[in-house]
Amino acid sequence: MGTSLTPEFWRQSAVLLVIAMAVTFVLTAALDALVLRALRCRAARRLSDTGTSATTGMTGTTTRRPVVRTPVKN
Repeated sequence: MGTSLTPEFWRQSAVLLVIAMAVTFVLTAALDALVLRALRCRAARRLSDTGTSATTGMTGTTTRRPVVRTPVKN
């Protein structure tokens, strides 16, 4: 006893496939934009840091650039 796949089944399958592709595309674009925004913000923060203490934001906290040490040759 076999069942045949009706045209309605194929139509619904096509609609679900298109919806799944659209959701995947939108989520990928949104996450990509968030990652790029975070990377740009991090890069801008590194470039603006002069190595001295600087007040950041409304909290008034200070951040310091980590000390870069040169390796000692033996």
